[in-house]
Amino acid sequence: MKKTLIIIIAILSFALTSVGQKNIIIDYGNPKEYEINKIEIIGIQYLSTDALINIAGIYVGQKIMIPGKEISGSIKNLWKQGLFSDISISISEAEEVGKINLTIFLQEQPRLHKVFFTGINKSQTTDLEEDVDLRAGRQITDNILNNTKNQIQDYYTQKGFPNVEVDFKVVDDTTMQNMVNLHIDINKNNKIRINKIVVRGNTEFSDKKIRRIFKETKQKSVWVFWKQSKYIDDLYEADKKTLIDKYNKEGYRDARILEDSVYVYDEKTLNIYLKVHEGHKYYFRDITWVGNTIYTSDELSEGLDIEEGDVYNQERLESRLMLEEDAVGNRYLDDGYLFYNSQIREVFIENDSIDIQIVITEGQQATINRIIINGNTRTNDHVVIREIRTLPGALFSKSDIIRSVRELAQLGNFDPEQLVPVPIPHQQDGTVDIEYNVVEKSNDMFELSGGYGMMGFVGRVGLRFNNFSVRNIRDIRSWSPLPMGDGQQLSISANIGGSQYQLYSVSFMEPWLGGKKPNSLSVSLYYNLMSNGITKKNVEENPLFTRQTMQLYGLSVGLGKRLQVPDDYFILSGELSYQRYQIQDYRAYINIASGAYNIFSLNGTFARNSIDNPLYSRHGSNLSLGLKATPPYSLLYNKKMTTPEGLPLGDADRFKWVEHYKVTINGSWFFQIVGNLVINTRFEYGLLGYYNKNIGYSPFEGYVVGGDGQGYYTFGKDMISLRGYENKTLTPDYGANTNSTGHLYSKYTVELRHPVILKEMATIYMLGFIEGGNCWNQLNEFDPFDVYRSAGVGVRVFLPMLGMLGIDFGYGFDEVPFVPEANGWNYHLVFGQQL
Repeated sequence: MKKTLIIIIAILSFALTSVGQKNIIIDYGNPKEYEINKIEIIGIQYLSTDALINIAGIYVGQKIMIPGKEISGSIKNLWKQGLFSDISISISEAEEVGKINLTIFLQEQPRLHKVFFTGINKSQTTDLEEDVDLRAGRQITDNILNNTKNQIQDYYTQKGFPNVEVDFKVVDDTTMQNMVNLHIDINKNNKIRINKIVVRGNTEFSDKKIRRIFKETKQKSVWVFWKQSKYIDDLYEADKKTLIDKYNKEGYRDARILEDSVYVYDEKTLNIYLKVHEGHKYYFRDITWVGNTIYTSDELSEGLDIEEGDVYNQERLESRLMLEEDAVGNRYLDDGYLFYNSQIREVFIENDSIDIQIVITEGQQATINRIIINGNTRTNDHVVIREIRTLPGALFSKSDIIRSVRELAQLGNFDPEQLVPVPIPHQQDGTVDIEYNVVEKSNDMFELSGGYGMMGFVGRVGLRFNNFSVRNIRDIRSWSPLPMGDGQQLSISANIGGSQYQLYSVSFMEPWLGGKKPNSLSVSLYYNLMSNGITKKNVEENPLFTRQTMQLYGLSVGLGKRLQVPDDYFILSGELSYQRYQIQDYRAYINIASGAYNIFSLNGTFARNSIDNPLYSRHGSNLSLGLKATPPYSLLYNKKMTTPEGLPLGDADRFKWVEHYKVTINGSWFFQIVGNLVINTRFEYGLLGYYNKNIGYSPFEGYVVGGDGQGYYTFGKDMISLRGYENKTLTPDYGANTNSTGHLYSKYTVELRHPVILKEMATIYMLGFIEGGNCWNQLNEFDPFDVYRSAGVGVRVFLPMLGMLGIDFGYGFDEVPFVPEANGWNYHLVFGQQL
């Protein structure tokens, strides 16, 4: 009926606009053929005339019958677009005999000027303005209004208002021609909550357990206040599927929902009724293998790790075949069998037992043909290629692809969440291309920060370039803003607090020395000045003033090597370091007499790092054992500890060449619980020792424990964080001497992490922690269970230009002797990545 009406309107439009045109006589009983000479469209303001002619379906040079279906069809095509309120086609005879000119008049639908929402608050208005695409200038069609209504209804349904009513009123705008204002009136009606979820037919799972399995569909409860009991149909359907999946995992393979209904309880609530059929609980019995020639059935069964009598769980069976890290399929995929496939068949069911047959299709081994790299716009190809473990000519290996992705993520040049390897198999010739798609991210960092402490206000300016290139210094095109592309690291920083505190440092690291092997070279140079703020000029002007200073000059050179044994996650590194402390009457930070003190040390580290993602780690571990030692000068030269007069040596003589050894042990593990929820467990131990008991502990390199572990006083002492306590307050004898240091510490941490944003522009995650630690003077005082405990929450934000920032709120549970204000609630600012 509707189609017939459109055709009648089209014919009438054609007839009305044709009558009276020069030299055209319409004889409806005798149609005549004409050739279209010209097509003109009038009346439009915003639309393309060429596009409209194409939509009309007619063209210049086309021969049509008048009257005929071509004209009526054109009008019909234009009406279908929903863009016009009036359409007509007029015809006139052209100068040449047998040809006609067509004029198409189109009246556009009115366009939107403004939108007004009524019946809702300002916050919801803002949300809807963002969600609903009603920008000024859009045509107001029935389709647009229907879509807008659906979007608004979906928005409120998700908030628990399924009975929302939406009314539109289109009003002509008096200030602009063919423009309208849209008034949208919204009546949310009552919020509908779930009064009760009634379950029948269940014996294995209690009503309470089934309600817990429903993650998004919750009945009203005083106790579950953090989860609203709103009803959303899509989420309810998903929860029903989750329930059946849970039954299946527990062996109830025949479980299904026989009946379910949602019905009104009162004007503000509804009830949900479920009737389930659990069926029998099944168990695995015989599992046999067919088609396997590479591995024996016993080897495959051992890898499957499912025994006779285990609860039947097809999801676990599929996971053990293909999905888990040590799945059966990975044996094949790591040995080149890219075309491997497995099919599960239930061959016999008897009582509560099921026999399984697994049919293996091994296929041929695939060799790697090409490596394709896409997306590295700033990082040179050779930097990417040297981290990739899949090489042309080698057998395909799934684990090598996973390891390659991990190594690329460790570079820091690419977004770890968008590292996508794509195998492109060519089964006809037994080869595979592997495409690595990377997304560059800016990992250069600019830091501009400041803080107020014992030294007053100290400002920090730092630049770190993580993709630097020495060899491209002469290539101006690679400067962005410095030469880029070779994965080298250059860091320059300055901390300045007037005349009281200054720190300047520059460091460089080449991760692939020589370009052929992952052997690293690092060089660091720094200068640090601390003083009481009295300048030389002040002393000249007033002899009563005394300038007190501690100056530090430092240089270090390090080499690192990636090992192959026990595996290639291990790294062995060594560093030669020289530091010279020049102290003049300065005891504010290190309690030692004036003089020059030299520290020449060798630092060795044996570490294993298998963490998958340096920014938001989900699995893997980071373990390290470090030893830093100076030569035992006093033992080598039998140095006397007294003056010729028999008096003890002063600090300047006793520690002219500082001697000590330092042992550090760190460990960190990441476990992915579910989704992106991760638990991180960590421990730390540190020990500062001496060679000669007559000299005792070095005044340098001790431990200061408590608080955020941050600070500008980075030399001479190790700052160890322990959240929930004031800075440094867990250091031995802190109550009597705020400059005290410890010689042994331990720390234990458990963190639960969940991301908020994992994007190239930012990485943000929330965390909750429990922590414990302590610090001692002597080794015989050490007790690993004697710890100060704390707990709290925090947030970490990684911004490419600023690095890792964060804040923690921690509560210290234990009182600190002689420091009554040390524990309780404390907040801590965090700069930099933790272990």
